[in-house]
Amino acid sequence: MDRFHELSAFIAVVEAGGFSAAARRTGESQSLVSKAVSALERRLGVQLLNRTTRSVSVTHHGRTYYERMKPLLEEMEHANEELVTSTQEISGLIRIATSATFGRLHVLPLVPALLARYPRLRLELKLSDSVQDLLAEGVDLAIRVSPIQSPDAVIKRVSGTSLVCVGSHAYFTQHGLPRVPEDLLKHNCLVYNDMRNWTFTGPQGRFSVPVSGNLSSNTVETILSAVHDGVGIGMFYGASLVGQLQDAGIVRILEQFIDEERDVSLVWPSRKFISARVRQVSDFLANALAARL
Repeated sequence: MDRFHELSAFIAVVEAGGFSAAARRTGESQSLVSKAVSALERRLGVQLLNRTTRSVSVTHHGRTYYERMKPLLEEMEHANEELVTSTQEISGLIRIATSATFGRLHVLPLVPALLARYPRLRLELKLSDSVQDLLAEGVDLAIRVSPIQSPDAVIKRVSGTSLVCVGSHAYFTQHGLPRVPEDLLKHNCLVYNDMRNWTFTGPQGRFSVPVSGNLSSNTVETILSAVHDGVGIGMFYGASLVGQLQDAGIVRILEQFIDEERDVSLVWPSRKFISARVRQVSDFLANALAARL
């Protein structure tokens, strides 16, 4: 019996929780799945599964074997698909999620070249500043400019962007220019996504200043517009201020106290199989964003 088939059957039984469920998953008969796993056990000389009339459970050796072989099987599947698609034009739907401002400034300009390279590709771009459950939303790839909390995510850093603190000439003319971070306690600081502690670096190392103001929002666009109109001071990723920092009405402040950089990363929602088309699109975006930022 084919060893690849034996291994695939065993992994299907472990993940499906039984032979009948594994048979439905693989499209084979229950008898064929059972024979494949038995052949694998005979070849290895080790019992991988405990079988009763009512249930199937994984032995200690079976669990260890599964954890070692599952990544290898996935790599084999990746290699097979990449080989097949290397001579074929990629096609199909890819869902990409990113924040609204970063997406508008840096991802949307790349879309024409991406679709020109892969004309059979269909792209669904989700622009939102809210944190999404990528698996629940069916997202294939996310582009993030913030810390990623999901332990199951696969993360690839492509570039970085520094934090910048800015206000308008009109605001500083009326309220004065902050000289040290602690001066922000006396200013109207506009809060994005509940970031109420702004981080700075001084002679004694990193420290935070609690800030407050009369406007908070979950979108960068709202805070940036209010800063531009002289409402208050904002803290942003530099990548969100493309074209704004050259505006004569916008002033960067406290630069000597800010050295923090945030990663710009590609994020896959989990360590599951990643299709060749998602990998190729990811490579395109990684190279294009690195060059752009």
